[in-house]
Amino acid sequence: MGTSAELERYEQRFRRAGLPLFIEDFSPTHDIYTRAAPLLVLVFVAEMLGATSLDWHWWQNLLAAIGGLIALVLGFGLLNGLRGRPFWSLPTRFGIPELAVFVFLPALLPVVTQGQFTQFFGVAFGNLLLVGAVYVVVGYGLIGTTLWGVRRLAGELARSVASLVRALPLLLVFSLVLFVNTEMWQVFAGMPVEFIVVSMVAFTLLSTLFLLIRLPREVDEIERDASTGPPLRRIQRVNVSVSLVIRQWMQVLVVSAGVGLFFVAFGMLAISEGIYENWGVSAGSWSYQVTLLNHPLVVSASLIKVAVGIANFTGLYYSIALLTDSTYRTEFLDNVSLELRDLFTARAEYLELRQVSQSVSGPIAK
Repeated sequence: MGTSAELERYEQRFRRAGLPLFIEDFSPTHDIYTRAAPLLVLVFVAEMLGATSLDWHWWQNLLAAIGGLIALVLGFGLLNGLRGRPFWSLPTRFGIPELAVFVFLPALLPVVTQGQFTQFFGVAFGNLLLVGAVYVVVGYGLIGTTLWGVRRLAGELARSVASLVRALPLLLVFSLVLFVNTEMWQVFAGMPVEFIVVSMVAFTLLSTLFLLIRLPREVDEIERDASTGPPLRRIQRVNVSVSLVIRQWMQVLVVSAGVGLFFVAFGMLAISEGIYENWGVSAGSWSYQVTLLNHPLVVSASLIKVAVGIANFTGLYYSIALLTDSTYRTEFLDNVSLELRDLFTARAEYLELRQVSQSVSGPIAK
């Protein structure tokens, strides 16, 4: 006979795997914002500083901060009373009233103390973004998926490097040709750091867009291969897709970082100060020399830029090849499919256990 302890073990397994939406009756009010309550309370209390001003004396700011804290506590205490809870209690559920108070009440402090309506909109918008971020991060299991990846980072690194060595020899040769190309150095060495960062973000978004286009078909195949339990609901399919995106990001990050570090090391050995001068390339805003076997090695800002640029191209190629090349699919999707098949089986057992528990003791309270 199923017990609440057994159900909790299944639910904990889903959370750790980054698939919290496999839990039946998973809701924002009870599961998402309640779990994030410590963070929300910390931010809520810290926003008492919105009542202060840089133009005031320290004692005025101290009194304003204390007054702001009292106003925030009173506001939430009154809401507790209206919702039938003790004045000093933390909410066991976060509905629209609780979230509205969290978003707008701290934003009123600078309006009351200084008449700062612009700051009101800034604080309210920031709180609204935090509420949305908490919903996405906790609701779709990003923390669980990331922790899963960190726990298996060594295995992912070994798998990614092995895949890179076996499946990308031509790409590595092509990358080496690019690396010793004068135009490549002139382009990236002269590019501002901000543009390098923008290119990294753009490549990440491009690879993610491609993955999102391909994911529905991949999730269908994984679910069909598992063929265990009832079909996934749409929101659960989204949860699986988000989990796959995070896992792909981590594997691409490992490969890109490995390629970037390789070219930094290779550049220190192969690109001397004389080559910088012959190519007409500046070392950038900084450069250092170290000696190895009586040979001077140069590490510079330009070398880092070129290595990062090549790592970006490699990461983009690798992220697309993960779902289009048979070699990469074997390395990535087959391993993920095996894990998801076990989770789908656990989900079917979990649903059966819930049904047995409900038939014996009535609906399970959340």
